[in-house]
Amino acid sequence: MIDSHTHIYMPEFDSDRDDVIKRAMTAGVTSMILPNVDALSIDALHDTILQYPTQCHAAMGLHPTSVDEQYLSQLSRIRQLFNSHHYIAVGEIGIDLYWDKTYKQQQCDAFSTQITWARELDLPIIIHCREALDTTIEVLQQFPYNTIRGVFHSFTGTPDDVARIRRDVGDMYFGINGIVTFKNAHLESLVTAIGHDRILLETDAPYLAPTPHRGKRNEPAYIPYMAARIASILDSDPTTIDNITTHNTLSLFNL
Repeated sequence: MIDSHTHIYMPEFDSDRDDVIKRAMTAGVTSMILPNVDALSIDALHDTILQYPTQCHAAMGLHPTSVDEQYLSQLSRIRQLFNSHHYIAVGEIGIDLYWDKTYKQQQCDAFSTQITWARELDLPIIIHCREALDTTIEVLQQFPYNTIRGVFHSFTGTPDDVARIRRDVGDMYFGINGIVTFKNAHLESLVTAIGHDRILLETDAPYLAPTPHRGKRNEPAYIPYMAARIASILDSDPTTIDNITTHNTLSLFNL
């Protein structure tokens, strides 16, 4: 299994990162993709990749909630890193209007800029979209249809949202995490609409731990809970979901 979106470089894991990696491996999670947040997280991300080069793969980008009046200088620094480091994606990027709409236009500009990088570098993008699907699609539509490879991470939209993305943007992937196990989440119709061939498994650790660990720190070892729940929704089995989502992740990120 692959955790397609995790932040185990964050301070929440500083005291037991080795054990987190070991538990993941024991649970059958052999690879993890680590998207960046902003300029302040770069060193921790790089250090983690250097320490666990077999298990961890880095994506680089500027998260929308870190976009502020200094976003251009952050983008400049991040863009330069692609000249000297290996990354498998541009991310985590996108639009977040849940907390604050102050920098909406700057978020749109940062998102568009980083999509342009991904197209120039022939890399997929990892999209963060919260309370901002309309705006996210508007930015993506600045580019020719179905010319952007990527994943909508932590996706909890509706089947109609999936259809709209496919109609207006292209054949994107969708990351499903611990929310799918929550009793009142009701993501059955969403998972069915996405289908086997465009689902990726993710934790978004340390956030959104699945049931039965809800409310605690999340970690990659919990990926099997998501696989089991998705298998039950799609009338499949966890091994099949493991194989399919692993193939999907390897294909998208060219691993």
